Amino acid sequence: MVAIAAGVALAALLGHSSDDRRAEREEMVEQQIAARGVADPRVLAAMRSVPRHRFVPAEWQASAYDDGPLPIGEGQTISQPYVVAKMTELLRLSPTDRVFELGTGSAYQAAVASLLCARVWTVEIQPALAERARRTLRGLGYDNVTVRAGDGFRGWPEEAPFDAMVITAAVPRLPEELLKQLKPGGRAILPLGDPLAVQDLVLLEKRADGSVVTREVFPVRFVPATGQP
Repeated sequence: MVAIAAGVALAALLGHSSDDRRAEREEMVEQQIAARGVADPRVLAAMRSVPRHRFVPAEWQASAYDDGPLPIGEGQTISQPYVVAKMTELLRLSPTDRVFELGTGSAYQAAVASLLCARVWTVEIQPALAERARRTLRGLGYDNVTVRAGDGFRGWPEEAPFDAMVITAAVPRLPEELLKQLKPGGRAILPLGDPLAVQDLVLLEKRADGSVVTREVFPVRFVPATGQP
């Protein structure tokens, strides 16, 4: 099992990593992620651990640790490593957290998050990508991630409420149905704005009274979310 349970030392997380292309991951973390201000040691360890090249198609594996997104088929991409790390850091995940993700894609973001929380439930609208994500996660032993093919805008009501949410495709707003499934005190990170233009990466926090506080982080450009918000 890959998940890091509460109280397990940081060194144990490092022990889950594959030595395959380890030096490239170390360089990626040092030059692309830590150098840009991501400082949470658990996030940096997770980024060193997860073999990004295993989450991209064979024809792009040589470029897996480059500083940018890559195509993964079906018109979708795997996000830039720095963006994955920053989104994860902003969520402040704890080992007991339950996390929902809209937009599984390659499942790389889910794999990274899974090392820092109790469980991830992730929904991908493209059935072929959902099935590939399941195979990849199963093959690498990330058994605290559950993938569903479907419309992520509906969330995962039978497993709600969630401590945190990751939206990995551009949306004009956080749908009310997803906000309902976020616990009071929960956090959501999402690219908010015109799906056909540049968006703002936004951290949303739900207060105990149900009100929402948002903070813009930096401009991003994600592929548009599909489904019915």
